[in-house]
Order: sequence, then C-alpha cells, then structure tokens
Amino acid sequence: PFIRATNVFLIFKNSFLCLNVSSIMLQEAKCAYIIIIMAVYWCTEVIPLAVTSLMPVVFFPLLGVQSSKSVCLQYLNDTNMLFVGGLIVAISVEQWNLHKRIALRVLLILGVKPALLMLGFMIVTAFLSMWISNTATTAMMVPIVQAVLDQMDNTEYDVTVMEQGTGQTNTVIELEEKNASDPTSVHVISNGQVPDEPRSSEEKKTRKRICKGMTLCVCYAASIGGTATLTGTGPNMVLKGQMNQLYPNNNDIVNFASWFGFAFPNMILMLVLAWLWLQCSFMGLNFKKSWGCGTERTAKEKAAYNVLKAEMKKLGPISYAEFNVLLMFVLLVLLWFSRHPGFVKGWATRLFPEGEKYITDSAPAVFIALLLFILPANKPKFIGWNPSMSDPEQTEEDIKKPFLSAPLLDWNVVQRKMPWSIVLLLGGGFALADASANSGLSAWLGHQMTPLGSIPPWAIATVLSLIIAVFTECTSNVATATLFLPVFSSMAASVKIHPLYVMLPGTLSASFAFMLPVATPPNAIVFSYGHIRVLDMVRSGIVMNIIGVFCVTLAINTWGRPMFELDTFPAWANSTTNQ
Repeated sequence: PFIRATNVFLIFKNSFLCLNVSSIMLQEAKCAYIIIIMAVYWCTEVIPLAVTSLMPVVFFPLLGVQSSKSVCLQYLNDTNMLFVGGLIVAISVEQWNLHKRIALRVLLILGVKPALLMLGFMIVTAFLSMWISNTATTAMMVPIVQAVLDQMDNTEYDVTVMEQGTGQTNTVIELEEKNASDPTSVHVISNGQVPDEPRSSEEKKTRKRICKGMTLCVCYAASIGGTATLTGTGPNMVLKGQMNQLYPNNNDIVNFASWFGFAFPNMILMLVLAWLWLQCSFMGLNFKKSWGCGTERTAKEKAAYNVLKAEMKKLGPISYAEFNVLLMFVLLVLLWFSRHPGFVKGWATRLFPEGEKYITDSAPAVFIALLLFILPANKPKFIGWNPSMSDPEQTEEDIKKPFLSAPLLDWNVVQRKMPWSIVLLLGGGFALADASANSGLSAWLGHQMTPLGSIPPWAIATVLSLIIAVFTECTSNVATATLFLPVFSSMAASVKIHPLYVMLPGTLSASFAFMLPVATPPNAIVFSYGHIRVLDMVRSGIVMNIIGVFCVTLAINTWGRPMFELDTFPAWANSTTNQ
C-alpha cells in the first residue's frame, strides 16, 4: 500500500508540474501525457479502474485540452445509455431466474452424453452471455456444471463399489475351489486382487480431465458469446461510441443489426472450434463413447439427467413475471433488429418523421427498461369482478391485498447489480477519444504510421489482433479497447484503409482473454472451483487465442468485406480526417 500511495503521489506531482509549463506544451503533448498516465494506471490498477476513468474530468480542463462541459458530456452519451438500458433488461432476466430456466431446458433437450453435455453447456452459456453479463452467466452456469459432475462421480462410485463387491464374492468362491488342488495359487490370486488400484487411478485422471474440460468450456463460451451482440460486452460498446465520436457522419454503420450480422457467424465458428479443441484436449476423439450413437444411457448419464430434471422441477411452472420479462426481452430484440435493418426501411423511418436521424438503439433499450419498472410482477386483482364476493372472509383477505403488485423490477435491485464501474470506464474512454481528436493527437499519430501503407491490410489486421489478444490477458478488456481503438483509427486514416478493417478485429480480440485466471472475471470464477491449474488454462488458452484470431481474420476478409464495404476508404472517414 505504501508503494502504491507513493506511485500515486509521484504521478500527480508530475501532473501538477506539467501545469506550470502548460503554456509551452503543445495540445497533442498534453493530451498524450494524460493518456499515458491513465494507461499505466489501467495496466497496473494502482487505483480502481473506474476512479482512473475520472481523471479526464480534472486534468483536461486544467491543462487546457478541453472544457469541463465537453469532457463531462462524454460520460453519459448515447452509447452509455444503450449500455445502461441493455443492462437493466439483463438484470430483470437474472432477477426472475429466466436465464436458469432457459439453460436447463436447452440442456435437457440436447442430452447428457459427454460430447453433447459439453456442447450444451457452451451453447447455453454463449447464448445467455449475448444478453446478460459474462460474469453473471458464468456465476450461474458453473454451479449447474458442478452439480452435474458431482452426481456423475457419486453414481460412478456407487456402481464401482457394487462391481467390486460382486467381483470379490466370485473370487472367494474360485479360491475355495482351487484351495484343495493348489495351495500356492491362493497366494497368487489373493495378491492378484490388489491391481484394481491402477485402474481406479486411471479413472480418477479421466474424471479430472472431464471436470477441467467441462468447467473451462463455460468461461470460454461466456467470453465468445459476449462478442455476438453490441451490448454483450464492454469492448463492443467502446467501438460503437468511438465510431460515433471520431466519425460523426458515419451513417450509423455500426448498429445492433449490422454488428449481429457480422459477429454472430464469427461466434458460431469460434464456438464450434473451441468445442472441438476442448474435446480433443480433455476427452479424446472417441466418438462412439462421447456421442453414444446407438447406445443406452449409462448410470452416470442417467444421474446427470436426473440432476438437470430436479433443478428444472425446483423452478416450477413459468410465472407471470417470467412471462412478462421474456415478452419484454423479445420485444427489445425485435425493436433493435427492425429499427434500421439496412435492406428495407425500419420502424424508426416509417413511424416517425426523420426518425432515422433522431432515433438510435438507445431509445428502445431505455423504453423497455422503463416498462420493466411499470409492469406488475403478479396478475392484477380486480375485487369488483371477484365471483366469491359472497364469502366475507375471502373478500376481507382480498381487500387487504394491494390492487397492483410490485413492478417487475425495483430500483434497489438495479442499483445493487448495475456495474457502474464499467459505465464510468466507458465514459472515460469516450472522453479520451474525443480529446485525442480535438487536440490533434489522433492526426499526429496517423502521420507517424504512414509507412505502414506498404504492408497488406490483412496482415496489419492479423498482427494487431494478435497484439490485442496478448495485451488483454493482463489488462481490462474495456481499457484495452479504449487505449488501442483511437490509435487504430489514426493508422487507418494514414494508410487509407477502411477504419473498421482494423477496428473490428481489434474490438473482438479484446474479448479473447483465455489464458490467465486474472484476465477476466469468468476465468476467475471457474478457477476458484479448484478443478484447473494456471498451466491448464495457459495451455488451452494459447490455442484458443490462435482460434480467435484465425476466425476474426477469416470473418473480416470474407463476409465482413461486402457487409461494411471494407474495400473502399469511405467519404465520411476522409472528411473527418481532413477536418
């Protein structure tokens, strides 16, 4: 703590020394100085990430880079409101356990064969992570995985004990028969009962590998699933905000529908390759054993199925509140997709004059969030229509009940579960991007990167993806995207390539934190259960990073090209650069 406090003091001392010579410093240098300080703070976590994000509010006005009013406007802009609205809907899904019901239902449908069970865990985790936070998804899924694995182990142990008991009985009978003819054979056979131990140790190793694979698949699927939607994880929102910040005339090129069209196929491809890699690493490629084609369920599989069925039974039938939350969730997704589909006019244009200009994805998100605080959690009770008015006792009880129940969502719940630190982190990143553009730092960086124009664009995108994938293992993925995306934007302008050609791979790669437990909260949650070691995660994570970079490179050079017209340098990027 003393060293940490000393570091903080020295950096702030340097900051105030900088104020004394601010008159002779260029605007670009002042902005770069604050960015470097914040980058060091974010990487070392000397103080909390959210607190570091507030530094632009103090130092940009003091150094004369930007006014306080301009800086503070970035902390709750359109992109942050989209993030807040999406999170409120996600919190309502968690509040009513709708995510758990979806998870159990899908697992029961897919089955409990080892390969299918892992695939089921990954599909459910990835799907839920698209809509609610990666951390909440992992925290909900890992106990389910643990319960299934424990029940499978207990059942296998019971079956093994029964088999050993039967085997010992048969051996005793054989020994009694052979005792009269050959006394020495008794000693040999009785010793021969001990070699069961190597087989059991081998089974323990197999079970341990299965536990590792089943738990790792959850945290990996959570990170992969978050990349599929615009609100799925922080880096996606950073890209959306910085595109609007750096290129205000970009014609809303990155919206919910366009992002989903690009990132969802990439997520599917990554999920399949990750599943094959984990199968190969921890369960082998015995398809007959893993898939169980044409075979009956074993005792372990029946036990796993019973655990899932029991958990589903505990939830009971779907409640009125769950149905309402599900309805609001589906409505929100439909509003997002149909606002500006691209190939036809969306509802924003058809229903409202100049709606495409004024309405963004944040409007439906906040609208649904408002409804969640209004709609009741239970069916309204209309006393006047109650057919049992003749029963005075029942009527008295009904009168005591409130006319309307509590709403689907309470503000205290939202206040407790909302990750306000991420909201501030996003705001700090948008403030940095805005200051970089206005101070001229982005243009200066772009000029320094002009020699990169001789390198093929696909090679630039691949190398940058690898750099981000390694860097995000040690730093927050939101902080990584915040620091690098403005630099990538400047580089794209200098070499005259489409900004999204390098910003999209960089954004997706910021979520590829697969190698270390500290890289992302889902990894830490899985690691805390004690099934895996750091070395296990590093070995699997290296290949996962390679898979991720390969999939992103493939996506950006295939379906990404026509979708975002990446072969051309857009006029909106050119006009911004000239400004």
